[in-house]
Amino acid sequence: MPNTRFLDVTPMLDSKAPAIAALISERGWQQLSPHERIGAAYDYVRDEILFGYNVADTRPASLVLADGYGQCNTKATLLMAVLRALGIPCRLHGFTIDKSLQRGIVPELVYWMAPRNILHSWVEVRLDARWINLEGFILDQQVLGSLQAAFPGRTSLCAYGAGTDCLQAPMVSWQGRDTYIQRTGINGDLGVFDSPDAFFGAYEQALTGVRGWLYRNIIRHWMNHRVAAIRRGAVAGAAWR
Repeated sequence: MPNTRFLDVTPMLDSKAPAIAALISERGWQQLSPHERIGAAYDYVRDEILFGYNVADTRPASLVLADGYGQCNTKATLLMAVLRALGIPCRLHGFTIDKSLQRGIVPELVYWMAPRNILHSWVEVRLDARWINLEGFILDQQVLGSLQAAFPGRTSLCAYGAGTDCLQAPMVSWQGRDTYIQRTGINGDLGVFDSPDAFFGAYEQALTGVRGWLYRNIIRHWMNHRVAAIRRGAVAGAAWR
């Protein structure tokens, strides 16, 4: 049996929050098998929590749920909280990704401000005595579909929030095995953590001071506007593409 710490409630993994309990009750997820619980939570976070940029990576799961959108780190927090509320052990694997993965979303005017190495994470879930990597929940299907339509002849893409060598058929569906959508952008492995609280207690994104203020209050809204345009099928062209 995995250690019970993989089911713990933490300030970020507030899995007992009323909104999370209500979501699980309304969807009837507790009545599902462990395999189906993982799939239900995974599909919800992938497609009903839209791809977008929250005010901070350290946002608690219940607030990510209230936002209705998230990126790799905040969606991972929400997925973990829901999984733990469903009795599914899980942990976080931390990485850094090259900022080129966000090119096309970060406006070119401010692209130079983005840190070269951006904190990234995926969820590892315990099922049938093995750990399974879950990363394919980051891009919602509308964003992914727009990128596939915009680049019909490409298999590899590391931009617009995607990092994959199989763009037209990425491993993003829950089938009881690993899923990925940003893996090719990874440039550093920071190890496994019991919770996002532990991860962000050990690592902090290098985006502070004036740059941090600009990101929280201006740039991320600009990025979310561009993601919304991609979701509508408007994938902005650029010379670097």
